[in-house]
Amino acid sequence: MYTMDEKLRADVLTAALPYIQKYTGRVVVVKYGGNAMVNPNLKQAVMSDMVLLALVGIKVVLVHGGGPEISGMLKRLDIESKFVNGLRCTDEQTAQVVQMVLAGKTNKDLVSLIGVCGGKAIGLCGIDGRMIQARKMDGPKELGYVGEITAIDPAPILNALHDGYIPVIATCGIGEDGMTYNINADTAAAGIASALKAENFITLTDIRGLMRDVNDENSFIAHVDTDQVDQLIAEGVIAGGMIPKIKGLQKVVREGVGRAVMIDGRIPHSILLEMFSDEGIGTLIEKPKEATK
Repeated sequence: MYTMDEKLRADVLTAALPYIQKYTGRVVVVKYGGNAMVNPNLKQAVMSDMVLLALVGIKVVLVHGGGPEISGMLKRLDIESKFVNGLRCTDEQTAQVVQMVLAGKTNKDLVSLIGVCGGKAIGLCGIDGRMIQARKMDGPKELGYVGEITAIDPAPILNALHDGYIPVIATCGIGEDGMTYNINADTAAAGIASALKAENFITLTDIRGLMRDVNDENSFIAHVDTDQVDQLIAEGVIAGGMIPKIKGLQKVVREGVGRAVMIDGRIPHSILLEMFSDEGIGTLIEKPKEATK
């Protein structure tokens, strides 16, 4: 005789089966950041989710930034952190710190934690194989070596996936001049999802999702079509650091990624809750209804 707990576990696994079948053999890109990257329990949950997805045959790719870690290292080196329009001003010295932190300790700590959780990961950054090619972003001079992506070569990622690894990617870019560029992690993750023709692109944030009023949880917006995004930016509903996140989701959907969603990374195992249910738990960016007919 099954206990209620045993039956509940069996029901959960049975309910997950169609979603596992949907994603098995497909690429899912997760942009990792926010509180889920600094809270030890949440970090453990995210890495165990990545391992579980890989073990059931899903080709998961983890793309990460590391703003707090970069700011912490700059402070220790007595280098001031400056931002313009949500982007870190990056002189040559800061660019070196960005590369050291992102592609070094931050990246390798995540690779190590995936290994502790029973997975097999490999650390990459945009410089490897000239994966993320970039040039200096047009904008205020003080932005310095903040880059915009000119091309993404997915070959290093595909090679890692083919060999059974979870690629963990730090978002540095490389210019034709050999200079390292600081790339916005949301923008880079979106570009990687598009280049890989991912089935799903998930970005973790520190809020429930997109809100019409950031101070009102009841104003949560569950669905936005790609044609509505620019209007919501004009209205100020999407503002500040939320703009590159949502624009990235808009871009990947228009470029053929199957699904793009922003979820609350403060919820343990939020990736599984999003992927293995019809309703999901975040804000889904989708094609306009007439475009899906």
